[in-house]
This record gives sequence, C-alpha cells and structure tokens, in this order.
Amino acid sequence: MIKEMICISCPMGCRLTVDYTDLDNIKVTGNTCPRGVTYAVNEITAPKRMVTGSVKVQGGNIAMVSVKTKDAIPKELIFDCLQQLNQVTLTAPVHIGDVVVANVCGCGVDVIATKEIVAK
Repeated sequence: MIKEMICISCPMGCRLTVDYTDLDNIKVTGNTCPRGVTYAVNEITAPKRMVTGSVKVQGGNIAMVSVKTKDAIPKELIFDCLQQLNQVTLTAPVHIGDVVVANVCGCGVDVIATKEIVAK
C-alpha cells in the first residue's frame, strides 16, 4: 500500500511517498533529511501526538493553567488524556514544569504545566 503525507518534523514540509506494503521494509521517498524517514515510519506504525489543554486552578490569579504532554503520546489516547485533564483541579501556586498528571493514561508520559499561576 502507498500513502502520501507531508512531513511535519521540520519547516521544509517535504511531500513524502510511503510504501508500506511490507511493514518490515517500509520505503520512504521525497524526504530532504533523515527525519522524514523517521516521521513516516512512525506515522505508519505507531502515530503519536503532543496534547495541549488547560486545567482548572483554585486560589490563583487566573482560573485556568495551560498544560501539555511532556512527550508525544499514542494518537488513540488523545481523547482519554483530555478526559483525564477535565477531571483535574489544581491549587495555586502552579509553576512551569509542575507535573499535573503523572503517567497519563498509563502511557509513561506526564502532563506538565506551561504557565506560572500565583496564589491570590
């Protein structure tokens, strides 16, 4: 099977052609750098995405804090991750890098705060 995609690993945005007829020997063409091959193979075999969102904060100068996964998580866990985040309420102060949810969805990746929230 053949799939066309645009690489998002760097600003070049290479148009890739991926032949994944044999999953043990995936062929990628159209890439300008080696990252294109890595991106294409990962996208075909185990797609992952970074997740961003926000969670509630009590007692802070603002009521929400932005958060993100520390690394990409399996694509099929995105909505489960967002549901977990919807259940979280933090108490101020919150610091950049604070772990908001450890090991989200059991995938080994933490969700961290990306903004400072000071207590009122």
